[in-house]
Amino acid sequence: MAKKKYTFIDLFAGCGGLSEGFLQTGRFNALAHVEWEKPMVDTLRNRLVDKWGESINDSKRKVILFDIQKTDELINGFWSDESNQKYGLHNADEVRTEGLKGLVGNQHVDLIIGGPPCQAYSIHGRATDKDSMQNDYRNYLFESFCKVVDAFRPDLFVFENVGGLLSAKPGGIPVRKRIYDAFTQIGYKIRTPEEMPTALYDAANFNVPQHRPRVIILGTRNDTELNLDNLYAAIDKEKNLKVKLTVRDALGQLPPLYPLAQPIKEGRYTRSHQKNPNPEITQHEARNHGPRERAIFKEWVENNMNHISHQAMIDYYYKKTGHKTLYQKYKSLEWDKPSHTVVAHLSKDGYMFIHPDPEQQRSITIREAACLMTFPTDYQFLGSTSYNYKMIGNAVPVNFAKAIATALYKFLDETK
Repeated sequence: MAKKKYTFIDLFAGCGGLSEGFLQTGRFNALAHVEWEKPMVDTLRNRLVDKWGESINDSKRKVILFDIQKTDELINGFWSDESNQKYGLHNADEVRTEGLKGLVGNQHVDLIIGGPPCQAYSIHGRATDKDSMQNDYRNYLFESFCKVVDAFRPDLFVFENVGGLLSAKPGGIPVRKRIYDAFTQIGYKIRTPEEMPTALYDAANFNVPQHRPRVIILGTRNDTELNLDNLYAAIDKEKNLKVKLTVRDALGQLPPLYPLAQPIKEGRYTRSHQKNPNPEITQHEARNHGPRERAIFKEWVENNMNHISHQAMIDYYYKKTGHKTLYQKYKSLEWDKPSHTVVAHLSKDGYMFIHPDPEQQRSITIREAACLMTFPTDYQFLGSTSYNYKMIGNAVPVNFAKAIATALYKFLDETK
C-alpha cells in the first residue's frame, strides 16, 4: 500500500532549497511556491521540470511570481488589466487571476512552509544600520505568512529564520512576541516568546557542512491533536551529532582552479584563473581576482589568519588596501571544519569565503557555495552570477530541509 503524501505551499520560496528538501523525501507534493524575484522563480521552475517531472506549463502555474505583501490578491486572485499593470505582471505565465485559492482548489493543505527574508533580523544588519532596521518592511513579512496560514488552515506550518529573530525588536517590541501574538490570534499553537530560543538549530547537526544557526518555528492548528513538543522531539531525532560534515567533504572532489600566469581578456570580462576542466560540473568558474587579491588570499590561508585578533585583521586590511574598516574583511574556509554561514553578501564579493587551498588564491565558485548548502550538483541556478550567489546565500540548506521534512512525515504518519 502506497504511503500517504502530504501537501504543502512554500512561501518566500527563493530558489527552492526548502522545497527541494521536502520533495527529496518522496512523501510530499507541492501545491504552490510563491517568490517575488524573477531569477529565483526561473531557477525553481527549471528544477521542477528537470528533476521533478513537472511540465513547463505546470511549473509556471505552480511557481508564482508575486509580491506576497499583496496578500489578499495573492490568495484570492486579481482580475483587471489595471491591477496587472500596477504590479508589473505583463506576461501570461506571471498572471494569476485565480489566486492561490483557485490554484489549490479543493485540495487540503497539510503544511505551509517558508522563511520570510531574514536580513532585517540579522544581527550584522542591525549593527550597520543607523536605526537598527526599525523601519525595514521585512520585519513584518511574517504577517503575510500568517495571513496565508489563516486562509488555508493547514494542520501545521514551518517558519524558518535567522537566530537574530530572537533578539530583534522592530518598533521596540520583540519580534518573537509579535509572531507569537499573530499566530495565536488565528488559532495556532507555537512556542511562547520565552520558549522560542529552544527552537534554535544548527544546520551542521543535520548533515550540512556549514554552521548555520536557524530558528524553526513550528505551529499546529488548535483543533488538531498534534503535540508541539513531540514535533520538536521528532526533529531532534533527525540530528546527526556523531558526524559533522566538513568543507573537505563538500568541496574536496571538485576540480581545482589555479591562477593563470597572465589574466586573459574574454570579451567584456577578464579571467584570472583556469577554466573548469570538468564540463559535467557546471557553474564552477572562479571570479576574476587581481594580483593584490590573490596575494592576500594566499597569505591569509598559509598563515591561518582566521585566528588572529580582530584588531590585527583591521590593521591587516589597512596595510594591504589603505582603507579603514571596523569589520573583518577576509575569512577563509578550513578544510577539516564545517564552513561558517554562507550569506547573500557573496553576491558582492567573496572575501569572507576564501578557498582553503592557498595555491588556488580565489574565493569560492557558485557551485562550491551550492555544495556547502547541500544542493545537488545537478541543480542549475539561473540568472546573473551575482543573483546566483544571492539566491544560494538566502536559501535553506537542502539536507536541513530534508531532515525537517523527514521528521514531520514520520510524526504525521504516527498521528494520522
